[in-house]
Amino acid sequence: MSWLPDDFVHPVHVPVPGTSLHLRPIRESDTAIDYPAVMNSRERLWEAFGPAWGWPAETMTYEEDRVDLLRHEREIAAHESFNYALLNEDETALLGCVYVDPPERTGSDAEVCWWVVDELAGSETERALDALVPRWIATAWPFRRPRHIGHDLTWAEWLALPPVP
Repeated sequence: MSWLPDDFVHPVHVPVPGTSLHLRPIRESDTAIDYPAVMNSRERLWEAFGPAWGWPAETMTYEEDRVDLLRHEREIAAHESFNYALLNEDETALLGCVYVDPPERTGSDAEVCWWVVDELAGSETERALDALVPRWIATAWPFRRPRHIGHDLTWAEWLALPPVP
């Protein structure tokens, strides 16, 4: 059984209110803007995602990032999981990501998390994304019990939950 209805069509362009930014599914071709965004914010990202995902490794190469983005692009096409890039208007800068995944831990029907680059941490842009994501998930996605990791609960609390059987 799929975690999404067969007729579900995922959003392809999501404006972030109050900004000139938008979300769209990430692509392998975004590597040139994703790699510096990730690596320039690596230490903060590792604090959040490292224990759960082992990402982003200190030694991650451009090629490893490209392969990872290709995997995300394929998962999006297959509706297995979703990675949305937070982009400026002309898509020349990647400023963060939003992940919408099937549950790995019990108690939810989707697991959602997001991040912004270091220079936007604590900014109005981050607050706009923080406000948008739960509302967007509630209105554009077919979930009844989504979990917002890093917001509804910490990553440590999430890791302590029992895995989905």
